[in-house]
Amino acid sequence: MEMSICKTLLFPLLTIALFISLPQTSTAANNEAYTNFVLTKCNVTTYISLCEKTLIPYASSVKTNSTRLCKAALDVTIKASKNASSTVSTLKKQKGITRIEASIIKDCIEDVKDAVYELKQAVEAMKHLGDKDKAFQLSNAKTYASAVITDADSCTEGFSGREVNPTVKEMINSSMANITKLASNALALINHLF
Repeated sequence: MEMSICKTLLFPLLTIALFISLPQTSTAANNEAYTNFVLTKCNVTTYISLCEKTLIPYASSVKTNSTRLCKAALDVTIKASKNASSTVSTLKKQKGITRIEASIIKDCIEDVKDAVYELKQAVEAMKHLGDKDKAFQLSNAKTYASAVITDADSCTEGFSGREVNPTVKEMINSSMANITKLASNALALINHLF
C-alpha cells in the first residue's frame, strides 16, 4: 500500500518537474534563435559589428520580425542622435569657442535636430507598412533614413576650409560618424526588408 501511495505521488511530481523545465529550455532556444536572426540580418549592413552590438540587446523583443528590427535600428539611431545633440550643445557653451566655431556648432545642432525629426518620420512610416500604400511608406522610410546621413555629413562639412579647434572638430566628427554608421545600418536593413 505504501508503494502505491509513492507511485501515485511520484508520477505527478515528475510530470510537474518536466513541465517546469521545458519552458526554460524553450526560452533559451528562442533567445538563441532571436539572436541568430539579428546576426544574420546584420550581415547586409556596412557596419556589421556595430549592427550586432547595438541590435542584439533588442533580440528578445524583435524576435524574428524584420520590421521590428528596422524600427529598433532607427530607435538606436535616434538615441545616438540625441546624444550627439547633447555633446554638440555642450561644446557651444565651452569657454574659448570662436565665432566661427559657434556658427558651425549652431548649424550642426540644427542638422542633428533635422536628423532626429527624420528618424522619427522613418519610424512613423515603418508603422504603416501594413497599410495599402506599403510601397509609398517603405519609400518614405528609406528617404528619411538616407536624409539622416546627409544631415550628419552637412554638419561635418561645416568645418571644411576653416580653422577650428581640433578637439571641437574631433568630438563633432566622432558623434556624426556614429550617427552616419547607425543610419547606414538602419537604411540597409530597410532596403532588405521585402
